[in-house]
Amino acid sequence: MKPFLDENFLLHTPTAQALYHQTAASMPILDYHCHIDPQEIYQDRRFENITQAWLGGDHYKWRQMRSNGVEEDYITGGAPDREKFQKWAETLDKAIGNPLFHWSHLELRRFFGYTGVLGAETAQEVWDLCGQKLQEPGMSARSLILRSRVTLLCTTDDPADDLKWHRLLREDAGFPVQVLPAWRPDKAMGLEKPDYGDYIAKLGQAAGRKIESFADLKAALRTRMDYFAAMGCRLSDHGLEYLMYAPASEEEVSAIFAKRLNGGPVSREEELRFKTACLLFLGGEYVRLGWAMQLHFGVVRDNNTAMFRRVGPDTGFDAMGSSVPAGQALALLDALSSRNALPKTILYSLNPGDDPVIGALIGCFQDASAVGKIQQGSAWWFNDHKEGMRRQLTSLANLGLLGNFLGMLTDSRSFLSYPRHEYFRRVFCDLIGGWVEDGEYPNDREKLVRLVKDICYNNAVRYFGFSLEEA
Repeated sequence: MKPFLDENFLLHTPTAQALYHQTAASMPILDYHCHIDPQEIYQDRRFENITQAWLGGDHYKWRQMRSNGVEEDYITGGAPDREKFQKWAETLDKAIGNPLFHWSHLELRRFFGYTGVLGAETAQEVWDLCGQKLQEPGMSARSLILRSRVTLLCTTDDPADDLKWHRLLREDAGFPVQVLPAWRPDKAMGLEKPDYGDYIAKLGQAAGRKIESFADLKAALRTRMDYFAAMGCRLSDHGLEYLMYAPASEEEVSAIFAKRLNGGPVSREEELRFKTACLLFLGGEYVRLGWAMQLHFGVVRDNNTAMFRRVGPDTGFDAMGSSVPAGQALALLDALSSRNALPKTILYSLNPGDDPVIGALIGCFQDASAVGKIQQGSAWWFNDHKEGMRRQLTSLANLGLLGNFLGMLTDSRSFLSYPRHEYFRRVFCDLIGGWVEDGEYPNDREKLVRLVKDICYNNAVRYFGFSLEEA
């Protein structure tokens, strides 16, 4: 029987173990998609206790606590932090097979040196240990990033954001990690939202112009994109229900936008036409700026109306949607390509049934302008567990070129989440190590090491054009 979480955790063959320990384990981290608050980085936030560092904002954990019958007061409410942590420890006792069990213990080992098992009976000793460690100099927000060997991270930022904290970080020579904004224009496209008019006024103020037409909206977005580019932005990110394609003329889209600004209702078809027009416009701008475009889709959000009203969005009530309508996805990419408006694009579906669909469609739009121009993104959200990662990697290998894959991202709000990269690297090395051991790929150590380095780090450096040295 193997010990729990030993040095060869998830590594089942000698080749996998060698690839991980000799190469992957020491690679730096390029976190090109996360939800960390740049203000907390600039101010070098310190946490009073492990609940603040671990449970604040983590809807992955919140979902499982609710599944364990925990009252909301101990999750997002005002219960004391020590009691919240106890409820999480009791929940973790039942999380066998869940990646949160592995992630939690990897984080406890890597940041706090705790080699035991967190559960109801050990919660007090873990609470005390973490509380002591968090007071040490090396446990502030910046220190946690540096300890994790992060060279660059991209936050997720609205077009109306003034990027104040990014600017201050750029001017801070004492912090060597690049913290760059990533453009997330969901609110600018979300004309179905009840507060859309208020948002457009806010965006207009940020852009220094009044937005009264669709042409004004595009001009304002262009102004803000240029500002983001000047602040080092190299990529965008969109959260979509699915990849829609509902073409309409400029006049039709302008009329839809004007109606919505005047307080009128928009139909579902009008919403899709407007969003399609926005994607076509933005794609062309991304090409102009040399940005990559991330498209996250397959999510059905805020499904529990009562809890949405009580605790708001992004609190653990989202679910996996249906498979992508392949015809519309292909039509959207084709329309972008036909307009010379298809940038480097990364497709992430929350539905694992879309893995082969994505693997097939990305091959339709590759060209010599970039290596791996159209990418399938890493296993995401409900799929970033061991089996989901192996499934996504295997599907991509079967249908595309795994060697061009961009690797793992954190997609987290926590400074303690970087061991997810270790988890991914172990899964990845185990997968390709198994193929070598089974005689499916030659035991060419030089090529294998290059493959591991590229997927863990170097491919992303090249793809996004970041000013970083390759590892």
